[in-house]
Amino acid sequence: MKPMKPFPRFSFPAPPQPEPPPSQWEAVRRSLKGFYERYRTYVLIAVGLLSAVVVVFVYDRVKPEAERLTQKDVERAFTRMLEEAPPDPSFASVAYEVIRPSVVLVHTPGAEEEGEREMSGAVGTGVVIVDSGIILTALHVVMDAETVLVIFADGSESAAAVIARQPENDLAVLQAMVIPDDLIPATMAGSGGLQIGDEVAAVGHPFGIANSLSAGVVSGLGRNYVSPDTGFPLSNLIQFDAAVNPGNSGGPLINRDGEVVGIVTALVNPTEREFFVGIGFAVTIETAGGLAGEPVW
Repeated sequence: MKPMKPFPRFSFPAPPQPEPPPSQWEAVRRSLKGFYERYRTYVLIAVGLLSAVVVVFVYDRVKPEAERLTQKDVERAFTRMLEEAPPDPSFASVAYEVIRPSVVLVHTPGAEEEGEREMSGAVGTGVVIVDSGIILTALHVVMDAETVLVIFADGSESAAAVIARQPENDLAVLQAMVIPDDLIPATMAGSGGLQIGDEVAAVGHPFGIANSLSAGVVSGLGRNYVSPDTGFPLSNLIQFDAAVNPGNSGGPLINRDGEVVGIVTALVNPTEREFFVGIGFAVTIETAGGLAGEPVW
């Protein structure tokens, strides 16, 4: 009888053990991971903004503190700014640019030699007061002239007629025959507000030298003077110390704003030679404007 083999033993696998519950940290980690995967884009943006805020905050903490300005610092900066600023133009240069387009050279021609006209007649100055070509000047410049020529600021030339005379004030009014385009008349201002010491300037053509200006102050008001050119006593004149010479007669005496306050009529000489020694006279614009039919201030 054959011996019987032992019946093989079978082993059954152990039933799976349930996983232990996750720890609290693991649960938090899983929750955060899920949140990150769901809102990844927004999380990255938030992290970037937070990083920027942190960087700015740290920089603000570690940067050197700005130096505080003191009153002396402000005063030094202000002084330096004033020193570096370009200087304001003088009153005379500003006034000259205002009156320049209205000033004319008045010429009464003399003899002609070799076909060229010489400046051998009287040379003086005038000022345009009406854009129709009305010009104020001194009477002694044109008193005996048969022909009167005027040269405007733009270089154009015209014959002119004497349309009014006032010997007692050494004034004459001219009418130009040919008027330049866009002729600019001068602005006139009453002399009643003038005071001794006020700045004035005389513009004209001394010795025929065109477009000349001299500046000075009012040195007297209400002066009287007998004109050596007309023989008439002149009254209520403005006395000034801006240099004038032959050729300035009839030109404008202007204030700081380039407004005409008088018409240059004479200069005082201790000798018979005509040169400036510090005293000039001008007829007030009230008198001159009245002759020209313009309003009297």
